[in-house]
Amino acid sequence: MRYTYTAIRGLFWVGLTRLSTRGITFTRLAILARILAPSDFGLYAIAAITLSLTEILTETGINTILIQEKEKIDKYIDTAWMVSIFRGLLIGLVIVASSPLIASFFNQKDAFDLLLLTALVPIVKGFINPAVILFQKNLNFSKDFYLRTVVFAFDSIISVVMTLYLHSPIGIVWGLVAGAIVEVVLSFIFLTIRPKFNVNKNILKVILHNGKWVTLAGIFNYLFHNSDDIVVGKILGSTSLGLYDAAYKISMLPITEIGDVISKAIFPIYVKISSEVKDLKKAFYKTITAVTLLVIPFGIIAFIFAKDFVLLLLGDQWIESIPIFRVLIIFGVLRAILNAFSPLFFAVKKQTYVTTITLVSFVVMIISIIPFINKYGIIGVGYSVIIATLATIPFILYFAKKVFVK
Repeated sequence: MRYTYTAIRGLFWVGLTRLSTRGITFTRLAILARILAPSDFGLYAIAAITLSLTEILTETGINTILIQEKEKIDKYIDTAWMVSIFRGLLIGLVIVASSPLIASFFNQKDAFDLLLLTALVPIVKGFINPAVILFQKNLNFSKDFYLRTVVFAFDSIISVVMTLYLHSPIGIVWGLVAGAIVEVVLSFIFLTIRPKFNVNKNILKVILHNGKWVTLAGIFNYLFHNSDDIVVGKILGSTSLGLYDAAYKISMLPITEIGDVISKAIFPIYVKISSEVKDLKKAFYKTITAVTLLVIPFGIIAFIFAKDFVLLLLGDQWIESIPIFRVLIIFGVLRAILNAFSPLFFAVKKQTYVTTITLVSFVVMIISIIPFINKYGIIGVGYSVIIATLATIPFILYFAKKVFVK
């Protein structure tokens, strides 16, 4: 009970943050969809996939570790910053080096320039002050709201302006670069803690050791949520990839955002009560019930009015994405509900559970996606991710039982 007010306050600010940033994202997508063709979105999706992959492969799990740490994290900041800078430089170099191969893989020469510019994004982001995680750790979500809203707004404005000027998806990447620069600047303005160029070897070992399972979970999660894009882009081409990517974005946002908002707000609270099994179990049941009761009605409405959503947000040229949009709504509902278990597992430092769950989903999807594409086309991709998600339910329930039965 003593955490109820804290949880409600956190939900309010995290919800407001998501509402503002996703509202900006929806507006940006609606504008860009009327400037660019589906094939252009497919080119940008190639750059986005590459950036996400390199980020995940080098994920250190620093944020999760800092939130899990119950003592002050000041001693971690310098080392965390240096790891972040090195990681950003490494990602940028990997993207530059692999750009010709990636463009060739997708048979899209026009993706090369986008990939080169995309390499700047992780390099800049590497310099973000890692102390920003204190907003979440200390449940100070109001400051996180102002930071995220400003960054998203600036990113979106630059993306739209540059895309209008260039009539090319490279304008979207310019927005990402501009947003990254603003985020670095604001991370130092909003916080009094200033990281220094210093590495503590002992702390570095702790970060790398404790973060390995977070890294593996992130890799499998990435593979599950992006392998479908890779397969669509490779087999069906950039136009189909653009249709699928746009349908995925608008189908996921209203549904999974509800689950993500609640999970982000409740995670630090779970950490605080992780040693009190009864309180933890009670808080989790309230959370999963709230997520379920919220996302299912949203999913039903989005499914019924799928055509209206697509035409309103994207325009007539995207009408072919309506069938896959409906299938992905079902996936979005399942994902939102099942993802609510992840903060529970992370709070009790059971990263291995999350890794196992994401591995299962990835394996099932990889086995099913090609046959489903061959039989049903682009809609088959949606069927595949739904089946892969359902396959994780027995594992999720088993791990949840282990957390609560001690």
